[in-house]
Amino acid sequence: MDQRRERIYLETERHRISGHVTLARDGYRSRISDVLNATEREFLPLTDAVVELIGREGHGTRHAVVAVSRRHVVLAIPADEGAPELHAPAEG
Repeated sequence: MDQRRERIYLETERHRISGHVTLARDGYRSRISDVLNATEREFLPLTDAVVELIGREGHGTRHAVVAVSRRHVVLAIPADEGAPELHAPAEG
């Protein structure tokens, strides 16, 4: 199956998270809503993710992979629809 990565911005009650989600190139499971509504899957894996605590100033933390519980997601925005970019501290 052909796949593509799409940048996504998520919010839970306590966190802001941006990262890449892997989607099918076309058809079934090619939309973010398809992945969020997949009842056979409890967690949404994101790669190259930045996690910020809501209400806390400063940069977020960068993670190669995070798994977000689907039931805790209260907002999801694809990057191509104007989702904000979160910033992790500079590496070095």
